[in-house]
Amino acid sequence: MENDLIKAYTARISQASKSELVVIMYEIILSDIDSAKKYFEAGESDSYTRELKHAQRFLNELMATLDYRYELSYQLMSLYIFINKSIITAIYQKKSDNLTDAEAILKILMDGFKGIIKEDKSGPVMQNTQQLYAGLTYGKGVLNETYLNPNEQSRGFRA
Repeated sequence: MENDLIKAYTARISQASKSELVVIMYEIILSDIDSAKKYFEAGESDSYTRELKHAQRFLNELMATLDYRYELSYQLMSLYIFINKSIITAIYQKKSDNLTDAEAILKILMDGFKGIIKEDKSGPVMQNTQQLYAGLTYGKGVLNETYLNPNEQSRGFRA
């Protein structure tokens, strides 16, 4: 994953609610699969495998955080297992064809969770983080982001 994407996701994660975090994880997985396909077409086998394994780590995190008190979790787990098998097959057979169905499922799930975001009033998961302001400073052709938190002297974890 490129540094620009990492910065963008970091800024979004620091301000995200629970359902927004799930959408971000879907976006990261889809981004990794897209990057892997590009590396596959370019013949870069190691980068192809690295991107798919990165996507797999995020998928494993989604699997680990399911709450089995709800029936929906079992259905999501079945979909995640299918996606994981598709990624594993793509890695070991060195074919990107297996990723098409996985991408389609992830996009449908992501759209569903985007709808949930509108109803999620839980607020950001991370507390005591710096506020992000875009546009306070700018360079030639670039919009810079600035982190400010005037109410807090410290940041990060509170002891």
